[in-house]
Amino acid sequence: MIQTETDEMYMRRCLQLAKNGQLSARPNPMVGAVIVSEEGRIIGEGCHIRCGEGHAEVNAFASVRAEDEPLLDKATLYVSLEPCSHYGKTPPCADLIVRKGVRRVVCGCIDPFSEVQGRGIRRIRDAGIEVTTGVLEKECLDLNRKFITFHTHKRPYILLKWAQTVNGKIGNSTARPSQNGTSAQLRHIPLLLSTPFTKMLVHKLRAENDAILVGRITEELEHPRLNVREWSGNSPQKFVLSSSLSFQNPAHVFPNIPSLLKHLYENEMQSLVVEGGRKLLQSFIDRGLWDEIRVETAPFVVEDGTDAPTLPKNLTITQVGNFGNTIITYRRKTSESE
Repeated sequence: MIQTETDEMYMRRCLQLAKNGQLSARPNPMVGAVIVSEEGRIIGEGCHIRCGEGHAEVNAFASVRAEDEPLLDKATLYVSLEPCSHYGKTPPCADLIVRKGVRRVVCGCIDPFSEVQGRGIRRIRDAGIEVTTGVLEKECLDLNRKFITFHTHKRPYILLKWAQTVNGKIGNSTARPSQNGTSAQLRHIPLLLSTPFTKMLVHKLRAENDAILVGRITEELEHPRLNVREWSGNSPQKFVLSSSLSFQNPAHVFPNIPSLLKHLYENEMQSLVVEGGRKLLQSFIDRGLWDEIRVETAPFVVEDGTDAPTLPKNLTITQVGNFGNTIITYRRKTSESE
């Protein structure tokens, strides 16, 4: 039990370090590594900061001071994701670990990437190094859920997002003359539901994802920029779902959901935020194409408005934030949460 608690303590430090690569490691996973001497002192640590640069294990070993190098043969390496075993933009970390000759390796979770999938662990074990796996496995898998979804389901991680009133309305319906001026028709008018703080959180969310999608009607009526202005980081690539190509950038317009998801997968865009109107959001829900749903609720009522999408049944609440407006995040139920 003492060893398990110790392993979890250092693995939590790995997770802390890994988050430093949240905005810059993509499309690679976020990984943290810690090297601990026999007496329990951290003698090295690192994370994967940027795709194409050193992995977490490389940076951890590089941080070990010269006077601590002799301690490596009895040290334990903690790493949140299985060390790679293949040549990519950098050499295999598994080979580096073997060369450094640590006594033990503790790994949070197995890498689902087809070039790894247990090969790194086998390489280390074959060299006579003790390997423990599955320490804080759930937390380690969750950290890289976008990367894992992309490689296991061959599609991006899909996050549906909308803001609504407390009575479940996402827009006003107001009458305006039709084009010929002879009758009136209902037109969707977007509501200003977010507060300045929750708007900032929306921009933070955009910076953390690769692509963002709206439907034709939202694009034609609102022309949303959908970029990052109130947070640091890169803006997601904007796409429009429409059978019409009468847009300024037709290369970013797709006629249906399958063609869009195929394009995103082929271009290594691992996550998609859907910010469209009810019809678009409901179409993803009805197809079961969602991994996370984020709903912001403003504390007021609007009559005769456009109804928000209907939430699916197979979900569980993973996070609740109260910022004047309430933001609830849902994910799919698993056998553990049911």
